[in-house]
Amino acid sequence: MKTYLAATALGLTFAAGGAWMLTRPGDAPLGATSIPGAAMAQDAAGDAPAAEVDTSSIVDMVQGSEDAPVEMIEYASFTCPHCADFSENQYQQLKTDYIDTGLVRFTMREVYFDRFGLWASMVARCGGEMRFFGIAEELYASQRDWIAGGQDPAAIAENLRTIGVQSGLDGEAVDACLSDGDQAATLVAWFQENAAADEVNSTPTLIIDGEKYSNMAYDDLADIIDARLEEAGVEPPAR
Repeated sequence: MKTYLAATALGLTFAAGGAWMLTRPGDAPLGATSIPGAAMAQDAAGDAPAAEVDTSSIVDMVQGSEDAPVEMIEYASFTCPHCADFSENQYQQLKTDYIDTGLVRFTMREVYFDRFGLWASMVARCGGEMRFFGIAEELYASQRDWIAGGQDPAAIAENLRTIGVQSGLDGEAVDACLSDGDQAATLVAWFQENAAADEVNSTPTLIIDGEKYSNMAYDDLADIIDARLEEAGVEPPAR
């Protein structure tokens, strides 16, 4: 499905094949909550087309050497269980074998299926580039716990705030990040631009040297990276 939805029409549904797909839900719109400390995205983003929002302030979250011979982008949602599994398994091995060794430059780009994934992203980004990946790992590791509030926005917002504070962020800073409607609108527009450009409609989606792949086992992923390294005249690591 190649449908890119407005900020107020993002939703979540499970699809066959182990992916979470973009869909149009019948429940509450993104950001439609009045609780203190939660991202007020609806007023900020709901009425403005993504093309009218300046997204230049949003930076990619990147790990690895600038000179790495292979570039990889992961499109992921913090509310996607397959992304949590990728973070716990493939990503950890990828980081050890390829990112930390200077062979792969890795970028994570967030996908927003729902308001809760957006709020999680805002907490992760609240720590800046230095803390983003550490907070992201914690969000994935405790995904079942912080989502346990179901559809109660207040409970989920408080759970996310707790993760931010436990990760070393100041509580007032987390509250400010979660309440930043302009940032929420900009992030949603940024996500829509990226999804349209790379034709992303499920997570995790992987872009390796410009070629798109679906989620896969680590050995299969490593085989693709090794082939790219060999094309670049670089010897792959021993596995």
